[in-house]
Amino acid sequence: MRARLLVVIGVLLVTSCSRPEVVQTGPVARPNVVVILTDDQGYGDISLNPDHAFDVSTPNMDALAADGIRFSQAYTSGQTCSPTRAGLMLGRYQHRVGVYSKADGGRGFDPAVPIFPTFLPDEYVSTVIGKWHLGLDDDYPELKWHASNRGFDEAYTFMGRGGRDYFDLRLGSDGEFAQPLYRNTERIGDEGYLTNRLTEEAIDFIDRNKSDPFFLYLAYNAVHAPPQAPQEGIDRFRERYPDSEIERVVLMAMLEHLDNGVGEVVEKLKQEDLFDDTILFFLTDNGGSRSMRADNSPLRGFKGSFYEGGIRTPLIVSWPAKFAGGGTVDTPVISLDILPTALDAVGELPSPADFDGRSMLSLLTGEVDEHHDALYWSDGGRTGEWAIRRGEWKLSAHEEDRELYRLDSDPAEEFDLATRYPRLVVELEAEHNAWLDQMADPITGGERRWVVEPEVGMTRKERKKSRRARELRRERRSSRKEAKRIGSADE
Repeated sequence: MRARLLVVIGVLLVTSCSRPEVVQTGPVARPNVVVILTDDQGYGDISLNPDHAFDVSTPNMDALAADGIRFSQAYTSGQTCSPTRAGLMLGRYQHRVGVYSKADGGRGFDPAVPIFPTFLPDEYVSTVIGKWHLGLDDDYPELKWHASNRGFDEAYTFMGRGGRDYFDLRLGSDGEFAQPLYRNTERIGDEGYLTNRLTEEAIDFIDRNKSDPFFLYLAYNAVHAPPQAPQEGIDRFRERYPDSEIERVVLMAMLEHLDNGVGEVVEKLKQEDLFDDTILFFLTDNGGSRSMRADNSPLRGFKGSFYEGGIRTPLIVSWPAKFAGGGTVDTPVISLDILPTALDAVGELPSPADFDGRSMLSLLTGEVDEHHDALYWSDGGRTGEWAIRRGEWKLSAHEEDRELYRLDSDPAEEFDLATRYPRLVVELEAEHNAWLDQMADPITGGERRWVVEPEVGMTRKERKKSRRARELRRERRSSRKEAKRIGSADE
């Protein structure tokens, strides 16, 4: 059995675009919907990626890919945690509700805006387990941003920004713990290693709801900082890789618990004879973090960047009752597509105009090989960073600078072609501007676009200082690009 599995995985890795095999084209019973979202997992920190590092082993994620379809060019709609989570819940660009940055998303958008579970049929029982990151609990006990007040039937979650301690799950009576755990809307204390606890909660939810259709949103906070794992695993990986940095050793120990959790959830679905009738999505929320020593090979950049290493995700979709596993789709897709795909699967897809995402079912069954005309990203006027991908071309902006890459021949974004194709730069920027005109202003204030400081009214000294600041920023970016080219650093 193990040898057969390895052969399947091998075929998955070497096949650049194997057409999915349709298992059943007729109507099927409404499937369960499972979304497993990991946090800051590097694109290269999954061993189904042929460019993964020597220390990476994720057998359960690899097995899931063998059971499903892998998308080789899948993107998240954000370059950090909460923007992607907002887009996933909306099925629309999160910019439409003013979420551009993690500060926007962490603060929470209008709670009256419908999100994922509210689109599902009434018979579906829904839960969110893990990291919410779409609003704070400063209004406790009202909790207008809480998932339980946004359409989820159940919740075992924490609401605060970013990461949280993996071991200290106590309930703070005097507010000393900034991120309390919630069971539904009740603050609770707990014990254990948080990654394992999230897995246990997911298995319990499946067990209690196996007779009815359900939606499980399992949002692991692993492998987000802080770097924490049970000591036994750290010691074992340190012994196995004595020359690795301790941060990387801890990351691998965290990744092992995460991979085991994915395997346990899948195994529970199989034990209960639910796996075939479940459409399951696996992805990460953005690229791996530089500070956690993540590996995004072979891509450039890290979390927080609109380079490929900041926004690519190893998306896997499984639904054995509908299509066979082991294939790869090379068509670009985005995390916004998950909600429309789930609704299409359960037979409740509304007008496509309601979403920016599009159902991927026709891609998954091999009926089509085209999807989005273009994909867009923006961090707003705060940093002046944005990007657009149309076909194989990708234009990135960094304040006033523009970089153009041809991704089919340069997926690592090493060769900037902006000066060679100036008309294309202008054309793609105009298209991005037209998209941005449809979006809302950032929730936290500021402009949607980067605004160059006007020199009118400045003294000669102020103009000189402003120009020098822009030159220094360009020099720093140029230095980072050169370092990347010679292999001594990453963006």
